[in-house]
Amino acid sequence: MCELVSYIYLLAIFKGEIVAMETKLEKEVRFLKIYAVVATLCCAVLLLSAFAFQNKRQKFEEIDVERINIVEKDGKLRMVISNQERQHPGIVNGKIIKRSGPRSPGMIFFNQLGDEMGGLVFGENGEKGHFGSITFDKVRNDQAIGFRYLESDNGTYQTGLELWQQPNLPSDVLSAKYEVIRKIPDEAERKAAIQAMIDKNELATGRLFLGKRRDNSTALEMSDMKGKPRIRMVVSADGIPRLDFLDEAGKVIYSLPEQNKASNK
Repeated sequence: MCELVSYIYLLAIFKGEIVAMETKLEKEVRFLKIYAVVATLCCAVLLLSAFAFQNKRQKFEEIDVERINIVEKDGKLRMVISNQERQHPGIVNGKIIKRSGPRSPGMIFFNQLGDEMGGLVFGENGEKGHFGSITFDKVRNDQAIGFRYLESDNGTYQTGLELWQQPNLPSDVLSAKYEVIRKIPDEAERKAAIQAMIDKNELATGRLFLGKRRDNSTALEMSDMKGKPRIRMVVSADGIPRLDFLDEAGKVIYSLPEQNKASNK
């Protein structure tokens, strides 16, 4: 009889432990379910907040950045604002421009073809000098118009509006052709080949300058397609005005006041 009582007692204890274990497991499972639901809701909230943050206009009082790429919705590059180290080398005719050294900081513009179409750059010119320019390029080629400022270490400077005649061919094609000519060993033959490129309007030439020269004169100089000055209007540093008409060889053929003609023969 005592053995039976003991057996029943042990069975009750064991059953109680099983019940306790089941209760504990139920609590743990319930906790895990609640945790999973809460974690899922938190992730959903964060994800939605991230999308909302992306589409919301942000306002900053100050920001430090080394480079900013302005792109269209399809990812096409339209402008780069950068320091010198991270500046874009430029693209012409779909090809990255090879540069031997770093490029100046500033803004570089890109057209719908993906090519560079000009920019605003600035930098140093010696220890005390500096420069700045804003230019716009011909399609698939180099600068066609620009405002430039250039100052040297000694304080002399030139600044003004400039126009260039650019060939109606991609600049990378012309550069490759020029490099071949530049390696011609015979000097006379090399100069003749370069002149042939100029005669065919295959090299960039200066067409107009309007601004201040390093000698403190102001000038308007217009050149022909080959880059040779044909009209030059100058006011010297001491205030003397002069207007010269030049032939293809650079000789003054008419001048105002007329005494300038004799002094320029």
